[in-house]
Amino acid sequence: MNAWWAAALAGAVCGLLSGLGIGGGTLLMVWMTGVAALPQQTAQGINLLYFLPTAGASLLFHIKNKLVAWQAALPAIACGCLSAAGSAWLAQSLHAALLRRLFGGFLLAVGILELRKARKQ
Repeated sequence: MNAWWAAALAGAVCGLLSGLGIGGGTLLMVWMTGVAALPQQTAQGINLLYFLPTAGASLLFHIKNKLVAWQAALPAIACGCLSAAGSAWLAQSLHAALLRRLFGGFLLAVGILELRKARKQ
């Protein structure tokens, strides 16, 4: 991995994006696998650990400002936890190269959808 200052800078930039709700964790995954050359599964584990405090810090402000619709959040949380547990188990049995391709495909799909949405607006 790069020097600690590079990891700190990546964490700060991704934390800023996470606080804005833009998806800093996704960018952190790209940095860890593309720049820091970490294996996909290792990057996923770090990303999950990174997510806990950044999401908690952001969530406090969203709750304070009454920006959480609990009737939508609670079912999403319950189903998300179940599917996350299943997919984490699956990810451990998949080859890292396949995970990279799947993640890259996901990023491409999101990018294409965002471009289409921007074009409509």
